[in-house]
Amino acid sequence: MPPAEDQPRVYEIGIHGCPTSQEALALQAPIERLLCPDPDHAPPCEIPWSFTVADDGPDGDSTALVLGVYTSEGQATRLTAKVRTLVGEGRAVAVSEGDAGEWGELAEQYGFEQGLRSERKSPGQ
Repeated sequence: MPPAEDQPRVYEIGIHGCPTSQEALALQAPIERLLCPDPDHAPPCEIPWSFTVADDGPDGDSTALVLGVYTSEGQATRLTAKVRTLVGEGRAVAVSEGDAGEWGELAEQYGFEQGLRSERKSPGQ
């Protein structure tokens, strides 16, 4: 079992400084390919994920794309570095612990997919 500080939980990876919500949403497809290069693979995904957008900046004059993931702190940090490389240096990319209540579907997906992994490993079935 991983150490308590590296137990899976919700993290938010924010891609900040998009001038419009359309520009923020346009980043979804390339990030999806980064997370899941083969969308037709058999479940489960390695990391459950979802997107939302949020007002960004002191006056709400820009938009952030927020990627919610359910994973370990180490994996969230590595994923943040990959997202930062993908979107380029023109945007700030930061990771923080997320609110599990706002991303409840990710914990459910993680539990479901862990069950699928266990079933695949069961011998003789």
